[in-house]
Amino acid sequence: MPLAYIFVRAIHLIENPECMKRRHELTLPRLKSLCPATLVLLACSGGAQAEELNPVNQQELNDIVINQGANAAFNHAFEAGDELTEFTFTSAHGVGAHVGEGRRFSRFPRADLDGRLEWTKHLPKREGGPNATSCIACHNLPIANGAGDIALNVLVDPGHTADPAKFLERNTLPLMALGVPQRLAEEMSQELYAQRSAMFMTTCKEGTGRIELSAKGVAFGSISATRLTEAPCKIDVDYSGLSGVDEDLVIKAFGWKGNQPTIRAFTRNAAHNELGLQAVELIGDKDGDFDGITNELTVGDLTALTVYMAGLERPVTKVELADLGLQELDNAERARIELGEVQFAVAQCGTCHIPEMRLNTPVFSEPSATPGFYDEMFPSGADPREEHLVADAAIWMDMTIDQPNNRIETSSGETRHLGALRKASDGGALANWFTDFKRHDMGPHLADPDDPLGIGAEMWLTRSLAGVGSTGPWMHDGSATTLDEAIRMHAGEGAASRDAYLALPEADRAAIVAFLDNLVIYKNEEAH
Repeated sequence: MPLAYIFVRAIHLIENPECMKRRHELTLPRLKSLCPATLVLLACSGGAQAEELNPVNQQELNDIVINQGANAAFNHAFEAGDELTEFTFTSAHGVGAHVGEGRRFSRFPRADLDGRLEWTKHLPKREGGPNATSCIACHNLPIANGAGDIALNVLVDPGHTADPAKFLERNTLPLMALGVPQRLAEEMSQELYAQRSAMFMTTCKEGTGRIELSAKGVAFGSISATRLTEAPCKIDVDYSGLSGVDEDLVIKAFGWKGNQPTIRAFTRNAAHNELGLQAVELIGDKDGDFDGITNELTVGDLTALTVYMAGLERPVTKVELADLGLQELDNAERARIELGEVQFAVAQCGTCHIPEMRLNTPVFSEPSATPGFYDEMFPSGADPREEHLVADAAIWMDMTIDQPNNRIETSSGETRHLGALRKASDGGALANWFTDFKRHDMGPHLADPDDPLGIGAEMWLTRSLAGVGSTGPWMHDGSATTLDEAIRMHAGEGAASRDAYLALPEADRAAIVAFLDNLVIYKNEEAH
């Protein structure tokens, strides 16, 4: 690589606003002092090690809410979360862990290392890793906070089997606009709670009760009950008729198995397993992974990360981009996408990958006010209120206006907020998330080799198709290299849709793939 090119590329990096925003310590005199090989590394990696990152203080966030308003606190937390996701953590911050054998990181679960302070002895119990030093080391396709290539797959061993034949393999999913699925899940859970409560009242009055559960048009099976005593009323509940949801009726939108209800829970688990960063609310003031560092992520850090991922721009479509003049789309391709949308419904794909859901109240709050979506106690055993995470100082955002990214100025001078949800005529919002938030049996071919969570080896949460055109490879282990392959892999409860797809003429199948490929992740770097 010519030295002149290296200098130009590196200078471009330090002058780039994004690099300046990340506070990379790289100056022209510093550049001139570096050897060509180092400059190549900097040019390819996007900059030098960022300066020290100050922990986010939860009480300071609360003070901003009280003195300046929740929206000001949202903007502050969003910027702090942005820095945290892009920051490259070092051993001084507690990244990594005492794996054993002198290792700090491992892409291979090491339940075989069961000596003093080694991998198996870590608290909380470790599933995999640690295997990275930043969030965007894995979440980087097609942009930062996106998905991950097959090379970034992780192996986990939640059951500590130390048996590679039972390891679970997971591909990296995108982090865009995660406030959308959490809010949809909250509203769906509230519907289920209300139906259950009504059935309990009927049971107390009449002696028996039964109800078919549904939320936002999605059926979740049934529950029934029998009255045991009248005064006070005690009942015996039968949850055996439930389908695709746990007995607590909490819709869990995160994790391939649908086992995490909130962005916060998902994040602190990922930080522990993938980065080796142990949150205070996860472990307390302890060194659970024996790396010599405590308090590796503050409560405020987790709030900032949660708010950031909740407020990231939503996935869009190529058609939307073309209509705004941000991407070229010829008439033939547009017609193919439109045909694919029709055939997507014909093939019954929308039965589980529901194209659109309505949000009654498109306001994301951290902490949430919905039961089942906030921590009554932290995993560490601490009371969140004692750690200053309180409902009275919740940070919130309106998901139809507040997302900072992708505010587009059109050629006519009109400002379009491409990052926000579309408003409904009655004040709600429309979310194109392409999922039913339900677990389904996908057949033995897609089954995990082990079932440590007890959810079912063949059970999978319906993956959102929002942004799916930008997030290959597909399926939980990245084994589908094309969207056509991903559809053909569907079995079990997905077999009917797969068969309907295969029965279509080749042109119609290609149109469905074009429609899916049209669902993309996009960020306008010039937008403000």
